[in-house]
Amino acid sequence: MKPSGPLFTLLAGLLLGIFMLSLNATTGTKAKSSSDAATPTPTAPASTPATSTTPPAAPSPTPTPAPDSDYAGRTADDTAAVSVSVRDGKAIGYFCDGRSQESWLKGDVEDDGSMRLTGTNGARLDGVLHAGKIDGTVEIRDRTWKFTAARAVRPSGLYRATAEVRGAKIDGGWIVLPDGRQVGILNRDGKPVAAPRIDPASGAVVVDGTRLTARPVVP
Repeated sequence: MKPSGPLFTLLAGLLLGIFMLSLNATTGTKAKSSSDAATPTPTAPASTPATSTTPPAAPSPTPTPAPDSDYAGRTADDTAAVSVSVRDGKAIGYFCDGRSQESWLKGDVEDDGSMRLTGTNGARLDGVLHAGKIDGTVEIRDRTWKFTAARAVRPSGLYRATAEVRGAKIDGGWIVLPDGRQVGILNRDGKPVAAPRIDPASGAVVVDGTRLTARPVVP
């Protein structure tokens, strides 16, 4: 016997409803999975670098060049005198015992006041300028003298005279100390003797009856 029309219609509607429910369930799961995949994973915010609180380094002090001046003094054993003239970072020095031993030296003065002056036959003066004086050593022919040379104000300081007198070559060096004492050597054709006194005010000096002028020495 054939089923009636209404029963067939009801059965078909029930099957269609079950199919639709199954389809909706499947579609909803897939949509949810796709939505989850599309959502970006939150990331932690980048940390802000800590601001340094270390104060900037203080600028280095600008070196001060050695002042232009003249210096004169005695060796520690009081057997000789030393004078140094400083101009524009250059220096000329003179060591003299007033009898037979002398040496002219020259070199540079560093911004910290240190200096190394050199002369003939390996002569050397090492010194440091500070507090208005030069402390150092002079080395000549394997012998060393310590000295201190204080700032000298004219007429104190270093003098030299060169000339030809009666056929002889004259070369004289003088150190006028702050207390007025003079130490010098006069060379006649390379032979040293004690130098005659000069007039510090004018530099005048008489050598073998001839008047010469000793002039201040500067680098």
